[in-house]
Amino acid sequence: MPEIRPFPGVRYRVAGDELSRVLAPPYDVIPPSYQDELEARDPRNVVRLILNRSGNEAGYAEAGETYRRWLAEGVLAPDPEPALYLLEQSFRVDVRALRRYGLLARFRAEDLHQGGILPHEQTRSAPREDRYRLLRATRANFSPIFLMFPDSGRFAARVASVIDKPAALSCAADAGVRHRLWRVTEPATLAAFSTILALTRAYIADGHHRYATALRYRDEVGPEGAWTFGYFTPMGAPALLVLPYHRILSQGPTLDEARRALKGLFRLSDASSVAAAAAAVARSTLPYAFALAESGAGALVAEALPEALDLVPADTPACLGVLDAFFVHRVVLPRLLSIPEDAVRYVHSLAEAEEAVRSRTCRLAMLMRPTPVRQIVDVAEARESMPAKSTFFHPKLPSGLVIHPLAV
Repeated sequence: MPEIRPFPGVRYRVAGDELSRVLAPPYDVIPPSYQDELEARDPRNVVRLILNRSGNEAGYAEAGETYRRWLAEGVLAPDPEPALYLLEQSFRVDVRALRRYGLLARFRAEDLHQGGILPHEQTRSAPREDRYRLLRATRANFSPIFLMFPDSGRFAARVASVIDKPAALSCAADAGVRHRLWRVTEPATLAAFSTILALTRAYIADGHHRYATALRYRDEVGPEGAWTFGYFTPMGAPALLVLPYHRILSQGPTLDEARRALKGLFRLSDASSVAAAAAAVARSTLPYAFALAESGAGALVAEALPEALDLVPADTPACLGVLDAFFVHRVVLPRLLSIPEDAVRYVHSLAEAEEAVRSRTCRLAMLMRPTPVRQIVDVAEARESMPAKSTFFHPKLPSGLVIHPLAV
């Protein structure tokens, strides 16, 4: 039952057509080449605040100094009164035009055992330390923690009443996404949103390391330090989209060798291309499905037969045992294909998987299905953790659109 509050959001004070040049995705989906591109777009791009190139204390200090300088210069400025912020993201997937609505709010981080906010993945020490050092240097959150919650229709109805009014801003972003933002300050609407979220449980979709950082900060400075920055969106909405996370394998068998290793456990079918294999996997309704593609050898779609289910360890929690990612990392890669974890890297874009195969920079590409939202919730409810890179929520939330100054 998240407790939310309005806050005076810090926002860029740039011309409308310049706003898209100063925003960035979350820090953990920005490779070095894209960081270079963002910095080249505009010297005021928020990537200069959220990503530390040096990896040392001087880099975090520079981020803090840059943030304070931009505030002093008026590049950034707080809104005149506290508000909640309603964000619309419009985008296309295949032939579908979608709009996702969510509320940006200050909310109180709570210990996970309290059960009001639940994660679905474990955190790693290096990203936790990185986010904490940045938080201490800047005393601000530049990217919200992405949370989803069940909605009976009350949230959607309240959203409809807000978007009848003109938006505070509108801008385009990368990947064909457009953002519109409304400031919510009317007392009755603020109270309605607070009540809706107070009556439900929230699940962390993205931002587990930032949530862990918020709890660490609270433990150090006291209860008022628990206030952090979140984005809340209904989990039943069609526009809450989870994309597959594909695996790029640097070593392993040939496609023919893999075919022999999988025979008898999977229904195997050939595909003419990486894209065709990915489409076939996405259509599969069998318990587990994936595809393998090799440069010059085509692609192989594998759908689990009943015999494959017997390979899942008997003590596996039910919520994990149904996950493609769990099955792949516990059974297929180590036991059937003899591929170690350090030979695996992850891409969420089909184009990246196609390029890895085309350029022969991988032994195999493994194409995955997206993880359904219901499976994510089941894992969270069971207090279990998914394998790494099991989910990719699209579109990502922009860093820098609204910045949350810490309460203390």
